[in-house]
Amino acid sequence: MTESISAEDKLIVVFSDEDILVVVKPSGLLSVADGYDQNLPYLSKVLSPTWGKIWMVHRLDRETSGLMVVARNPEAHRVLNQQFRDHQVNKIYHAVISPPPNWVELSINTPLRVNADREHRTRVDALRGKHAQTELRLLRSNQNYALLECRILTGYRHQIRAHLYPLGITILGDRLYQPNKVSNSLNLTRMLLHASNLSFNHPSTGQLLSFDSPDPIEFKQFI
Repeated sequence: MTESISAEDKLIVVFSDEDILVVVKPSGLLSVADGYDQNLPYLSKVLSPTWGKIWMVHRLDRETSGLMVVARNPEAHRVLNQQFRDHQVNKIYHAVISPPPNWVELSINTPLRVNADREHRTRVDALRGKHAQTELRLLRSNQNYALLECRILTGYRHQIRAHLYPLGITILGDRLYQPNKVSNSLNLTRMLLHASNLSFNHPSTGQLLSFDSPDPIEFKQFI
């Protein structure tokens, strides 16, 4: 089953049944409650008044938009969590980056350590890091920017950004990982990273579900 939807500046529910919801999270919305300010909106707080209690399965960074699945009962939560643990879920992201790379495809297997510095960034760390794998593919490029497809086979916080950083590559709008400071010269209100495809097996039926979300409109001014 495949669903195609538009990414807008609000939370969109694109699939629902008694077990799961699939949504497009806008950039700026937290996946889970903020540890310091409980009044900030987050995913379950926005969904629960309409859909009832939900169980979180995975997260997107606050600045990242795109597809997420949440569970609507404990058994669906258990099954989906197992799929994520066993790397059975396909997660593809699109990112607008600078500078354009000189490669078309690249597989990165460098270990990452979460909360590696005072700014809570994830860093490449050969000694204390854990195995992390990201597959990159160049989709389009021009003189200054490129559209990159990023497939993560592990799921660490800031994984894509942390793996791009040692390559000297910045995702446009990213204020935290800036090896070349390009984002400082752009008046972007969000980071141009979007979860564009999410594929998994339905927790009750086992049916393969695949959802696609087009790139946000902000991508078009660069690529």
